[in-house]
Amino acid sequence: LRNAGDLRSLAADKGYDDMGFREELRAEGVRPLIKHRVFAPYDHAHNARIDDDLYNQRSVCETVNSVIKRSYGSAVRARAWYRQFREIVLAAAVYNVEQAVKQ
Repeated sequence: LRNAGDLRSLAADKGYDDMGFREELRAEGVRPLIKHRVFAPYDHAHNARIDDDLYNQRSVCETVNSVIKRSYGSAVRARAWYRQFREIVLAAAVYNVEQAVKQ
């Protein structure tokens, strides 16, 4: 909740396609970038209206998450949530430093 006020859009895959979830995001002022599962022709129209440049940032994040999990392991060893958060942030920071050194 600490940075929730900064959230302007949320990109997610079709597994999060739920109207209640979309409405909650909109009520908080967050733009949902979630593709619709295609059950009817109008779902194609909904998907066509999604900004591809913003939605494609999701795939970039997924790739970075995958690389971090393969490089440093997918398990979080801490038990308390705040220590788990620190562990994940530290792994991301190490990844960023490695990328900066490579360049």
